[in-house]
Amino acid sequence: MPLLMLDLDNTLVDRDAAFREAVADFLTAHGLPPDDLAWLMSVDASGYTPRRTVAEAMTERYGGTVTGDAVRTFLDRGAADRITLIEPTRDALTEAVAAGWTCVIVTNGRVAQQELKIRHTGLDAIVHGWVISESAGHKKPAPEIFHAAAAEAGASLRSSWVVGDSAHADIRGATGIDARSVWVSNGHPWTEPTFRPTHIAVDAASAIHHVIGSPETGR
Repeated sequence: MPLLMLDLDNTLVDRDAAFREAVADFLTAHGLPPDDLAWLMSVDASGYTPRRTVAEAMTERYGGTVTGDAVRTFLDRGAADRITLIEPTRDALTEAVAAGWTCVIVTNGRVAQQELKIRHTGLDAIVHGWVISESAGHKKPAPEIFHAAAAEAGASLRSSWVVGDSAHADIRGATGIDARSVWVSNGHPWTEPTFRPTHIAVDAASAIHHVIGSPETGR
């Protein structure tokens, strides 16, 4: 069975939208300025800023108003509890599985938080497995995490595809294992001059449909 490795945050699920909603509720609950939403979104940087760094920035800014426990709870569960899997993405994944693809989520992050998202959205009932950097001991784009994904699924990296929104983590990672790739642009232009994805799609559903219908599959 061909292997399709998929990123989680801002690929299969809209992590930024969930985090934005969580931030707005956090600010309201603690009587903080609503204009701080833009500041906290910037500090978070779509989840690429280490959790410890975000927590330190929030503690420094809100230390006299918000407890450390409240900050930790917000960062651990706030966005994860709001994550949803939209129907077009769910349907595309289901089609891929029905077409004989082995689908594995490959995501950077902490196990507790990422597994909460996977189970909360029902992705655990669709995909064949997942590999999370905290437990794998390697982060994308390291080849080791993709090899771990193939091992998790009992599949081969030969003729595999990688789908994700990060040029560095996903597309560079695919290049490192000689896999084909689809960059999920979310409406942004491709700006990396040194490498390119096999294909660019505006969203995850379009990316998955390209992979399962691609004549390039099965080299």
